[in-house]
Amino acid sequence: SAAPASGAPTDPTAGQPPAPPRPRRPQRTARVEGSVDISETRVEPETEPITEPVHIITWNVGSATPPDDITALLGLNVGDGNTDMYIILQEVNSMINKRLKDVLFTDQWSEVCMERLSPFGYVLVTSQRMQGLLLLVFAKYFHLPFLRGVQTETTRTGLGGYWGNKGGVSARMMVFGHSICFLNCHLPAHLENHDERMEDFESILQQQQFEGQVATGVLDHLVFWFGDLNFRIEDLEIQVVKSAIDNNKFPMLWEKDQLQLNMAKDSETVLEGFHEGPLKFPPTYKFDVGTDTYDTGKKRKPAWTDRILWRLRATAPAAQSVGKRGSISGLTSGIKVTQHCYRSHMEYTVSDHKPVSSIFTLQQFPYRVDIPLVTLIVEDEWNSIEDAKVIFKLVHSYSRSSWDWIGLYKQVGFKHHKDYVGYVWAKQDESEFPCQEHQQVTFTEEELPKSSGDFILGYYSNNMSTIVGVTEPF
Repeated sequence: SAAPASGAPTDPTAGQPPAPPRPRRPQRTARVEGSVDISETRVEPETEPITEPVHIITWNVGSATPPDDITALLGLNVGDGNTDMYIILQEVNSMINKRLKDVLFTDQWSEVCMERLSPFGYVLVTSQRMQGLLLLVFAKYFHLPFLRGVQTETTRTGLGGYWGNKGGVSARMMVFGHSICFLNCHLPAHLENHDERMEDFESILQQQQFEGQVATGVLDHLVFWFGDLNFRIEDLEIQVVKSAIDNNKFPMLWEKDQLQLNMAKDSETVLEGFHEGPLKFPPTYKFDVGTDTYDTGKKRKPAWTDRILWRLRATAPAAQSVGKRGSISGLTSGIKVTQHCYRSHMEYTVSDHKPVSSIFTLQQFPYRVDIPLVTLIVEDEWNSIEDAKVIFKLVHSYSRSSWDWIGLYKQVGFKHHKDYVGYVWAKQDESEFPCQEHQQVTFTEEELPKSSGDFILGYYSNNMSTIVGVTEPF
């Protein structure tokens, strides 16, 4: 725990959100994986399977403001923070005046998610907004050092590629040494625009390219694909669809679902290798706002527009051959994906869509990059200014910057990497530790919080735009 002092320093960087570390915690069972590129020379072989729970939520909320309570949607009433990562997609109002307000102030959906998740130790890793599409990635704070190479991409497909009300946003990262990509798409609406949906999806896959020597395309990763994909139910009349819903005859509707029909076709190779769990919940669109009643206005036929799918990483880079790939047997990955839950949340009525969520565990196989780039060492308690020292050690391969800094964060309520109560530049104190293996910096009284409590230190890499080392709470 830390005590002393005063003041809050100015922002040392205008960078982006954080990434999580992980000390060994025997009571936890968690870890994520997905590719074959290693950023660290020392890698731990696996002795027993370690799994990482990942919670994905997709919800087209339109122009709605957040409901009073999203506890059930986040599963916090059941798991109380047992998930390792949250990936949240909100499709929000894309009107220009609304977006201008959100540029001036953090958008209210991001704020609500951060407020609700931070008390459970979740930190915003990255976020990406393209007009109405908002993608948020959260992880436990102790995972931050092992989420590396975080990049985001956007692809506009509305109005021939000029408008971002439709399209795709993605976030990719190396998670414990394995590449994972979260791809959120909002595809064209209406029953008859089936071909346009497939063309837009293929265009998004082709256009989204990431920097680096490995995993440059979306399909070079373990992929989670989700969003308002807008696929509809073919052939059946609206009365037949509603009757089937009332009688829980979902398989009858599933057989006419456009996405399921596409996945069964050999001709739709762009969908090859994608998996989806069974749709055991009612169609999530379209409802009268404020109710659980399907559309009584335009009388739109109910449909499973909101979906979550996944695809294991291909054995060879696939980005250059979208639509021309080989058989599904050629798909493998460094991790095993298990879906434990795939459901809708009918209790939320602020939108004409119902939110959909899924919980996966990712079980790694060959290896895990589990060594932080920076190790921070502090006293268990800071009872005076003299105690406020931090010793840090860098791995040899780490490329430091003179703009690196160490932030002091409250253990409860740590929302993102700029949410510090104090910071110090990561420059070694004069005459301390002449050898370079260990280095030391000291917080001044002005850089410390006024109140006492439990805190965490995080080392922010300016070159990597992420937190690469954290301490246990002290």
